[in-house]
Amino acid sequence: MKINKYILLGLTQSTLTHIFLLSVALTCLFPIFWMVRCAFMTNETVFVDKALIPHVLNFGNFAVAWTKGNFGMYFLNSVIYTAGVVSGLVLIASLAAFAFSRLKFPGKDFIFYMFVAAMMIPLPGSFVALVVLMNKLHLINTRAGYILCMINVGLAMSILLLKTFFDRIPRDLDDAARIDGCGRLGIWWHVALPLARPAIAVIVVFNSLIVWNEYILATLLLSEPQLMPLQRGLMVFQGANSTDYPVLMAGLTMAALPVILIYMVMQKHIVKVLASGEVAV
Repeated sequence: MKINKYILLGLTQSTLTHIFLLSVALTCLFPIFWMVRCAFMTNETVFVDKALIPHVLNFGNFAVAWTKGNFGMYFLNSVIYTAGVVSGLVLIASLAAFAFSRLKFPGKDFIFYMFVAAMMIPLPGSFVALVVLMNKLHLINTRAGYILCMINVGLAMSILLLKTFFDRIPRDLDDAARIDGCGRLGIWWHVALPLARPAIAVIVVFNSLIVWNEYILATLLLSEPQLMPLQRGLMVFQGANSTDYPVLMAGLTMAALPVILIYMVMQKHIVKVLASGEVAV
């Protein structure tokens, strides 16, 4: 009877836990579902049709949003910015984190703690310094200037996360790589980076989300329309289509889709990092 009692208690706890987690997941997914649902409706039926799946699917909203809102140009700009920032972050942060983890040089701890302290500065608090610096470097209204600023935004967290991974890599692997003829850069490329793929996946997803959704810094640094990212285009498009909800939802769906796809591709590595507790280090 005691065994049956414990089994029943465990099943009850497991059921309640799964019900709670399922309710949280549905709460998070419902706004996305409602956005996609409205994107396939018309302005006349968006508040009339109560079905979960619209009776008539209107695919023209996406074409209107893409052409009327110049989404093609803004979308391409955001892809360029996101790819440039993420690539630069992985390269610079991995090299810096590997140096902090493996090399010995004067002031190493002080410099590392300065990077950690930079994480406590609110993001808008650095905008004035970044704009002044970009102005002195004549990088205002350039893609390179915006990419460099966004690399700066995510650099501290990326270095901290990668350093914790590199610190856990056994030094015996470094010795084995040296026997095979690898130098320090060879160890970084052939040993450290492959083992840090879960951390790199987290960096890619988090910073892709930050760059893709960034608006304020882009407005401060970029004034030419052909350089604006997607979020700036969305704000202009929203002002022009504030009452055309299906077309607006179609634009929002196209803006959210790339980040969702990146997360789905990287979710295995992200779950591994979260389970190991590295993000909280």
